[in-house]
Amino acid sequence: SQGQTVLVQLTAYTEPGKALPVTQKLLFKSRYAIVTPYAPGISISRNIHEEARRENLRQIAHETLRRHDLGLILRSVCATVDTKDIDKKIAEDIRAMANLAARVTSETNGPVETLLEGDGPHAIAWREWTDHALVETESGGMDRHAVIDALEALQTAYTALPQGGHCFIEPTRALVAVDVNTGADTSPAAGLKANLAAAQELPRQLRLRGLGGQVVVDPAPMAKKDRRHFETALRKAFRSCQVDTNLVGWTTLGHFELQRQRARPTLEIAMI
Repeated sequence: SQGQTVLVQLTAYTEPGKALPVTQKLLFKSRYAIVTPYAPGISISRNIHEEARRENLRQIAHETLRRHDLGLILRSVCATVDTKDIDKKIAEDIRAMANLAARVTSETNGPVETLLEGDGPHAIAWREWTDHALVETESGGMDRHAVIDALEALQTAYTALPQGGHCFIEPTRALVAVDVNTGADTSPAAGLKANLAAAQELPRQLRLRGLGGQVVVDPAPMAKKDRRHFETALRKAFRSCQVDTNLVGWTTLGHFELQRQRARPTLEIAMI
């Protein structure tokens, strides 16, 4: 109600001049643990299948959260058992997030203010990039791996697809338009091949460009009977994407619509 003090958390990025999306369902997220102040209970990622490991994680969670009335989600990276002191690191992570949640949720009075800044790029990378990777530390790595060239390519709408097709990905104020073309291929199956290639590449391109909101795909010409193949390929491609994406379906004009969370700033804003 008007005048009531509430704790909220930003849920996504937004364009300048638009209202900020917020929620009262607070999450305190780190590499191993997500603390949920108003959703009690302990949950363990379904990607952790070994029952002995799940039981071990439950014990760590109960012992660490004894002093807090908070909910907890243990992330899939907790399945790792071959890293030194992994259980100790998980317990420390839970403890840090629990203490942070308790401190923030105790701030229920006073003027409107920011209680906690969001994670910066390095913290987000540490938190989300959990797969094993070789880290480049020597000077000149950006040039050796052509990072600057890749960033410059992403600033254009054009994206080349395998087998000669291409697509244009163009954000507007209202939506993101994706136009798929066959290129020089004039074979009867050219449209379907280009559309399947675009479906496979689309999650990566949207992620790299930081694009979300409404996405409208204008596929290359193909028979109506092939729409199911395209939709299946699209669902398979987005299955492994960590950004929440809702595949809405086909429009009367033959476009395919998606609704995607704005999980990161656009590349244009990030490079300012």
